[in-house]
Amino acid sequence: MIAAEHTPIRSPGALVDAYKGMLRKRALWFFLLLVLLCVLAVYAISAGTYDLSLGEVLRALWGQGEGAADIVIWNIRMPRIVAAVVAGWGLAISGVAVQCLLRNPLGSPFTLGISHGAAFGAALAIVVFGAGATQSSVLRTTASVLVFLENAFSVTFFAFLGAMAATMVILALSKMKRLSPGSIILAGVALSSLFVSGTILIQYFATEVEIATIVFWTFGDVSRSSWQEIGLMTAASAAVTLYFVLNRWNLNALSSGEDVARGIGVEVDRIRFWGMFMAALVAALVTAFHGVIAFLGLLAPHIARRMVGADHRLLIPYSCMVGGLLLLLADTVGRIVIGSGTLPVGVLTSFMGAPLFLYLLIRGKGR
Repeated sequence: MIAAEHTPIRSPGALVDAYKGMLRKRALWFFLLLVLLCVLAVYAISAGTYDLSLGEVLRALWGQGEGAADIVIWNIRMPRIVAAVVAGWGLAISGVAVQCLLRNPLGSPFTLGISHGAAFGAALAIVVFGAGATQSSVLRTTASVLVFLENAFSVTFFAFLGAMAATMVILALSKMKRLSPGSIILAGVALSSLFVSGTILIQYFATEVEIATIVFWTFGDVSRSSWQEIGLMTAASAAVTLYFVLNRWNLNALSSGEDVARGIGVEVDRIRFWGMFMAALVAALVTAFHGVIAFLGLLAPHIARRMVGADHRLLIPYSCMVGGLLLLLADTVGRIVIGSGTLPVGVLTSFMGAPLFLYLLIRGKGR
């Protein structure tokens, strides 16, 4: 008779050591991402139509810069870099929260119609309230006329209202009609179609200048924010991130299913309502300030999940780091590839996110 082989039972000390080893490995990954982000930021500061040496960059960062180099770094490139990192952070935390709360890998501000609601609000401000105009420019080599926002505050305000309107509709449907998480995604797709149709209708009655301004806004651009707007986005992103960090165990419970979460005392409806509101709030701010940046909220959480798994204690900070890194990378590539112009960052994030979106749809259909 052949003796059955048994897997040896590991002692508690061995399990603790294995767990600590896993945490050290995850911490190393996070440190490497942070170093990569810093290196990319330094390169983004130095690269461009006005090239800067590493010495000029370091002197400016230490407060010893002078002349044109100091102006280029602190007035042009540094706000853009910080805005890209903060916007990527905000969209990533929004995406990871929505995917968990709805238990749907396709959840993101873009797929829920929040971004399209902001675009509709911006179009309304530009056409109805006359916030678009043109201006001659000697700095442009590809065009003799530069489209700009004559009243950026009104465009931002109406874009924020449009994004929050989409959010309120989604929350109202989920609260009143008790929609399932999958139905909420479908409602978001329907809202996206509605807002896109409304934007097209507004464009139909708009002038050529107003149409150009709407297109310019929807491209997505991280260079629009001032330091005040960046500070507001940072405060909102930090507050929302803190909220989800404090509810990390509730999010882990929800990932296991609503019945499991309710069984251990999680108030599922309350967590889902306020979590969706907080996630939509930061996504609405980012979209209002920077236009439509597609798929980043979908892409960053999935990359982070492949690195550290579904534990939200690690997934939240990793998603934020990956989101900031991806958006900064997309913006830097867009600045360098075109030369004297800038490729819209929303185009690059769509190129990154669309294949992942299709992959998730195909994998879900296979299941």
